[in-house]
Amino acid sequence: MKAIGLLRHGGPEVLEVVERPTPHAGAGKVRIRVRAATVNPADTLIRSGVTPIRQRGTEPVIPGLDVAGTIDEIGPGTSPRLAVGDRVMAMVNPTRPAGGGYAEWVVLPESWVVPAPAGASHAEAATLPTNGLTALHALDQLRLSPDSTVAVTGAAGAVGGYAVQLAKAAGHRVLADAARQDADLVASLGADHIVDRGPGVADRFHALTADGVDAVVDAAVIGAPLLSAIRRGGTLAYVRGGPDQAAFERAAATRGVTLVSAYVHDYDGRRDKLDLLRRLADEGRLSLRVADTFPPQHAAQAHRLLAAGGVRGRLVIEL
Repeated sequence: MKAIGLLRHGGPEVLEVVERPTPHAGAGKVRIRVRAATVNPADTLIRSGVTPIRQRGTEPVIPGLDVAGTIDEIGPGTSPRLAVGDRVMAMVNPTRPAGGGYAEWVVLPESWVVPAPAGASHAEAATLPTNGLTALHALDQLRLSPDSTVAVTGAAGAVGGYAVQLAKAAGHRVLADAARQDADLVASLGADHIVDRGPGVADRFHALTADGVDAVVDAAVIGAPLLSAIRRGGTLAYVRGGPDQAAFERAAATRGVTLVSAYVHDYDGRRDKLDLLRRLADEGRLSLRVADTFPPQHAAQAHRLLAAGGVRGRLVIEL
């Protein structure tokens, strides 16, 4: 089969189309004929070596955390909920020996795979698993009561956008930041109030509340400057730690704010969580945003565009 991989770490130019053995579904597993694989920031970290993956001999490293396609093989002992021909989506952990989702075929345990949202294209379905599960994990850890006030940074991005929509689906009041050119987009996601992004955003969030927000989902990786927006006893969920995590934790403790990490791989194989996202997409409460699509031989171009910033929606490789 064809896959997109790298034999050495570096810039986007190290990505190449490679030949790999075609996998087959073992017991309790299904094989997906992948039609779309989303390009995520984590893929660029794998490619550059910031997030190193142990390479076996001369085998290429295969990135890719999201796939969508069609089941074409089912292993023995698999439950009847999935069948050959089903359109599905899944998250892949690229640190596994078989690598990630930039490949024509991917074999996964059945608990990692759910039906694709009704009416969604393969490219649209591929945008949901990793970013949706990251946002959901963040909100689950906040443990908020209904009608809480949640602020979301990076609300125009993939994780931030899903955080806005999931918080609204849970019944919360949502404050969000946005550049002026993204304000209409963020409003369409359901944010109740939008403030300008950039320096001073914590003050702008705080000004919309009496004592500060109950929680922040920090998809923009702003970190410690957001603590002043949060009431004592509140919570901040971060998607990636900063360069001085220890100082961040000390500052949060001083202000009486709890920090939680949104780590998507805590939801590896959580069919219940991924299927919840599918149901919300079916109901129109989650948006599936594709910015552009690329053939495998142009994967490097997709990585360059993502690194340049400003992408709204997800870049998708179609296989």
